[in-house]
Amino acid sequence: MPNKLTKIHVILFFLTVVTTTLAGAMLSGVNPLETPEKIYLGLPFSLTLLFILLVHEFSHYIMSRKHHVSASLPYFIPAPSLIGTFGAIIKMKPPIFDRRALIDIGASGPIGGFIVAIIAVVVGLSYSDMVPLQELHKTEGNLSLGNSILFYILAKIVLNIDPSKYDILLHPVAFAGWIGFLVTSLNLLPIGQLDGGHITYALFGERHEWIAKATIPVLILLGIILWEGWLIWAFLMILIGYKHPPVVYPQIQLDRKRRVIGWVALLIFILTFTPMPFGGV
Repeated sequence: MPNKLTKIHVILFFLTVVTTTLAGAMLSGVNPLETPEKIYLGLPFSLTLLFILLVHEFSHYIMSRKHHVSASLPYFIPAPSLIGTFGAIIKMKPPIFDRRALIDIGASGPIGGFIVAIIAVVVGLSYSDMVPLQELHKTEGNLSLGNSILFYILAKIVLNIDPSKYDILLHPVAFAGWIGFLVTSLNLLPIGQLDGGHITYALFGERHEWIAKATIPVLILLGIILWEGWLIWAFLMILIGYKHPPVVYPQIQLDRKRRVIGWVALLIFILTFTPMPFGGV
């Protein structure tokens, strides 16, 4: 059965708990080899990030079941990386019957994960430290993170920070929320069968293809000017394809509520998009 919990789901989730906890511990200054008894300090980061991913993927799963679309439970992807994971995915099998299902399935994940990420950012920022810029520049090894519109606004509200004088040393929970914003925006890119691709196809139909085609050169330009990672994303988008398969009943139109949900999701994309996610070390 496509929705059956299997050993591979459990093993991958357990491994991702381990890798994200190790990543969180190292972000907190713990050397797992020298002080393994302090690895638990990585749990605030790990559990926050995993909860964001869980809500995102299970929102997709629940809506897929609602619309009788075959979907698997989430597969988590552990990774020896800065954050300990490459995220999580569910596997869906066509057909998707109409645009209403596309909106429900495509928008539910980003919106669900986004809500949790906002809470994580607000809570985490309240425990974060403000550091004068001159002191931060003297310290080597600090990763410089970019701002999305929403993260900048929340930082101003929670910390009342002057970005010309201070920077923020993020609490692990706030960093997990920052990653949640980044993951949300990446998923909402209006290309192919990404969540954003589902939403733009539902809203604009065949015009989705032109939106996707226009997005790829924008990513390439951002990759040249701001952050090289966008070049990788542009290549991946070309590789997986910018087109979206048609729904079974294209004549069924979206109701007003779903149009609003679709536009809300696109607004979330704008608010969470970070042109230069990583500024350097």
